[in-house]
Amino acid sequence: MISSSPAPLLTLWRPILAMLVVIVSSNYLVQFPINDWLTWGAFTFPVAFLVTDLTNRALGNVAARRVALAGFAVAVVVSLALAPWRIALASGVAFLVGQLLDIAAFNRLRTASWWKAPLIGSVVASVVDTAVFFFLAFYGSDMNWLMLATGDLSIKCLMAALLLAPYRAMLPRLQLRVPVR
Repeated sequence: MISSSPAPLLTLWRPILAMLVVIVSSNYLVQFPINDWLTWGAFTFPVAFLVTDLTNRALGNVAARRVALAGFAVAVVVSLALAPWRIALASGVAFLVGQLLDIAAFNRLRTASWWKAPLIGSVVASVVDTAVFFFLAFYGSDMNWLMLATGDLSIKCLMAALLLAPYRAMLPRLQLRVPVR
């Protein structure tokens, strides 16, 4: 059983810092298309789900939500300095919805096989996050955002599968650092 008492923010500095780096770099990189259907942000953003899932596994869903909220608050402010306001706003809304969905899905699947909770949670959240982000960020612009969204979602799903390897590798380390009660 995971402890129901929330982890203090001080103990969450590593996942919060990781989340900040992922969001800011993704907000910046999404502005640069690789081709007609893909941006560089598709490769970095799925790491946010990895951070959330590792936090959720180690400390529970309350801590994962705290990391998501702290990452959201700091990253939106920093993103406003690095990206156009529309991208920063779209990123914030999509991020929060996607992260909370991932946390809920992960928590429902927590007791299933080790790979199901992070993979299914990340894929479901990626679909919603991608739809919300690209609609809010690029609707009405001259970008072919539907094609970009499709390409980004494809890479995000691939990355969700590839990120299972570091997730699995981190599990023993998490259990050593944070005993499950």
